[in-house]
Amino acid sequence: MSAVATVAPRRTALADFTGSGHLIWFMLRRDRIRIAVWTVVIALLYLASLAPGGEYAVLDDDPQARAGRAATLSSPAMIAMGGPGYGLDDYRRGPAAANELILWVTIALAAMTILQVVRHTRAEEESGRSELMRAGVLGRHAPSVAVIVEVLLTNALVATASTLALVGVGLDPVDSAVMAFGIALAALVYGAVALVTSQVSESSGGALGMAFGVLGVTYVARVIGDIQEPHGSALSWLSPIAWVHQTRVFVDTRIWPLGIAVVVALALLVVAAVLGSHRDFGAGMVKVRSGRADAPAYLNGPVSLAWVRQWSALAWTAVGLALMWFATGTILTEVPNMLEAVGDNPLYDQLLKGSGDEMVKVFAAFIAAYSALGAGAFAVVMMLRAKAEEDATRAALVLAKPVARTRWLLANLLVVAIGSMVVLFSGIWAMALGGFAAGLDSITFGDFTGLALAYAPAILVVLGFTVAVYSWVPRASGAAWALFGWMFLVLMFADMLDLPDWLRGISPFWWVKNTLSETMPASHTLGLLGVAVALLLAALVGFRRRDIHG
Repeated sequence: MSAVATVAPRRTALADFTGSGHLIWFMLRRDRIRIAVWTVVIALLYLASLAPGGEYAVLDDDPQARAGRAATLSSPAMIAMGGPGYGLDDYRRGPAAANELILWVTIALAAMTILQVVRHTRAEEESGRSELMRAGVLGRHAPSVAVIVEVLLTNALVATASTLALVGVGLDPVDSAVMAFGIALAALVYGAVALVTSQVSESSGGALGMAFGVLGVTYVARVIGDIQEPHGSALSWLSPIAWVHQTRVFVDTRIWPLGIAVVVALALLVVAAVLGSHRDFGAGMVKVRSGRADAPAYLNGPVSLAWVRQWSALAWTAVGLALMWFATGTILTEVPNMLEAVGDNPLYDQLLKGSGDEMVKVFAAFIAAYSALGAGAFAVVMMLRAKAEEDATRAALVLAKPVARTRWLLANLLVVAIGSMVVLFSGIWAMALGGFAAGLDSITFGDFTGLALAYAPAILVVLGFTVAVYSWVPRASGAAWALFGWMFLVLMFADMLDLPDWLRGISPFWWVKNTLSETMPASHTLGLLGVAVALLLAALVGFRRRDIHG
């Protein structure tokens, strides 16, 4: 009798990447609407700012406006909100776009890239879906490779659309391409950072927090470095944002700074691959400490569970946005000088009328609307976590205990509502503190608080719409982002597109008045609150009538 030994097939290095192609296709299909919206919005931003009638159009024809705006952009506050100031001696549209738009477009695209990377890697592991896929023939590194290829293609698409928009308004094609693809490369660096943090943290919230923390730290490094010396110091070069600025597009273009972005991105991808090879599936490089075996009575309930799941994201978001709005507040006292610098620009004539103090109030209200948008985005993201809990069957485990459906949904809703209000008020109060630090005295702290209170009902409408859609049709929860996108479009482009009032009225923010200059009609406040309550009641009915996943 003889025994036949079986030999396991030899595992090759390529086995770790098996299935990457299918995953890339799946991710692109899953994110197709999100990618299209981001591409169109960024291209529209360029068109709205640089086309005839836009913010920067007057600079090509008015030497006085160029000189005045260049002088304003030399102040530390404006360097913090713009760039190092290349091309200020002849500040036409091209240098202005590079100096003032690179920062914001890079931050926006970096945020989108970070969200995509964490969503397709750490969040998938957290939900258990990645484990199901890896039970088949999916390789260890396939999700990481697929998501990097996806964000690479996405950023290339955004860069191509941006280049076409810049060329379309008459700017140099080569400089336009260097600027647009430089921003895409910088965003890719932050995507690689997110891939590393996804290996370090066991939770998607932690991975997001660390990645956005890196974004915030590099932004601060860029600001301090650019203020230390004209056109930036050595500290500036620690920031991917500065690498794009240092291409000096539309002034004295050079592309070698973008080589730093390529090298750093590749190095981070190698680090992520090494970390991914040395950790257990579902675990992070940093172990989570075991909690206490017992807990106080006040932690026993769905409200406490929702709070534990959301508090870290709330802390990172509130602090990060507050720092940004504080920096924005420091330029409020510069608004009259900015308006003098842009000369007879019809856009500003329409937007900012009246005396210097009145201009400051209108500008502060405009920035407050952006702060409120941040609170609205937080409300959507956090409320949709309830759907993630349900998809991961954790909600079913909770509801298997003596916890009513209504109580569980209201608990999540309560925590999200409180968090959204924290983000809203901390953002506007941070802007106020920045203004006071710069010498602002025409607006009081109470005025800023009143402005935040005016936006609160609109945020509740956004939250109510999100929970209503989730409760009735979970698969259509992405519709909440459609409402958010419409709010952004109305805020930015309603006048340019000449939208009728009935279309503007779909945005909850359209009903909010600038309480720094006028009284908010009680009918608007009551109407928004009524819509929010109606949506909440509809959500409770819908959630009780449908099946729970798991």
